[in-house]
Amino acid sequence: MTDVMSIRLSPPARIAGLFYLLVFLFNGIAILVISGLVICGDAAATASNILAHASRFWLGFTFRLIMIACFIVVTALFYELFKPVNRRVSLLAAFLSLMGCAVQAFSFLFYIAPLVVLQDAPHLAAFKAEQLQAIALMLFQLHVKAANIGSVFFGFYCLLIGYLVFRSAFLPRILGVLLMLAGMSMLTLLYPPLANSLRPYNLALGILGEGSLTLWLLFMGVNVDRWKEQAQVRVGQQGNAT
Repeated sequence: MTDVMSIRLSPPARIAGLFYLLVFLFNGIAILVISGLVICGDAAATASNILAHASRFWLGFTFRLIMIACFIVVTALFYELFKPVNRRVSLLAAFLSLMGCAVQAFSFLFYIAPLVVLQDAPHLAAFKAEQLQAIALMLFQLHVKAANIGSVFFGFYCLLIGYLVFRSAFLPRILGVLLMLAGMSMLTLLYPPLANSLRPYNLALGILGEGSLTLWLLFMGVNVDRWKEQAQVRVGQQGNAT
């Protein structure tokens, strides 16, 4: 019975680290793929670039969708990983992460909308070319703003996961501190002027915090014995409560 329970409670740390790494990878590829296509303040050039490189634009959309799917997997695995520390906080963190994923997924509608506007849609024939170009750029800017709102949810998520890491007995506390700092850097997006004034330092802080946890989980994992001890304590507490 003990062996079966130990296997069932084994933490999926390295799998979570792998999917977190995929989040970084696909997000980075998506950024590189559309790099240079959108020119801030120049609607005509942006429209020309998007139409000339429509396949690249769609590819960026695809990689971002895969990134969100990978982060949903990370969310589920982290919930299981940190339940022994505090089940309610872990559940709240998972909820905030899924909210962030939902907002970011919704923002992708504004990402692909410029293509719909620019590719000679018959019902938009009443608009002049310059108007369509301005609308396309505005829609992409809405995508960025909506994605930033999603990042705020991820900021709160990082704060809670950082707290759980800090309180855990199976991961180094410094990782929790770094992750909480990463969460705070994302929360600067609540006030865009502040976020812009701190760029790129807030971005670097986010990458440092999330990247450190990712690499640690991937290459070091967790202290399995301590994780199992906390998991067994939680199971025992639930048994006493019933």
